[in-house]
Amino acid sequence: MSTPARELLQEGAHAQDLDSAVEEVFRLMMGAACTAADARLSDDKETITAVIGLAGAMSGACTLRCGLDTALRMAECMVGTSPAELDDMVKDAIGEVCNMIAGAWKGKHPVLASGCMLSTPAVVTGTNYRLHMQQPEFRIDRSYKFEDHAVHISIVCESIQ
Repeated sequence: MSTPARELLQEGAHAQDLDSAVEEVFRLMMGAACTAADARLSDDKETITAVIGLAGAMSGACTLRCGLDTALRMAECMVGTSPAELDDMVKDAIGEVCNMIAGAWKGKHPVLASGCMLSTPAVVTGTNYRLHMQQPEFRIDRSYKFEDHAVHISIVCESIQ
């Protein structure tokens, strides 16, 4: 039997909804354009990944991954001052951007808007790490261009009810 949440798998507009959510968040919260592009991470020494868990009608995660220079610039756009290093303010800013994107994306689907909760952000930093998630029912992987920076965002659905 098909449930309203499971019918989301049939829609096929997930990537477009993610593109729209990313554009909205960057425009409203940072006053900057961020568009889908074939972008690659720069050779930054450090990578920053924010993770927001999804639970309820859909279980999974939203991740935002970028290099150090990108994270510093995003934080600067959000708070109006230029951070000199990767500090708690920068990590909080990246986590909040991921949180807003996850919320905007799920808000485009009435079943998820009311039946899917978001976790608080977790932020992972380093030079050599991999995030592992079980085999997803569906996955959206998108790259974006923010000024001259690359941002990678994924929505991973582990299960849907």
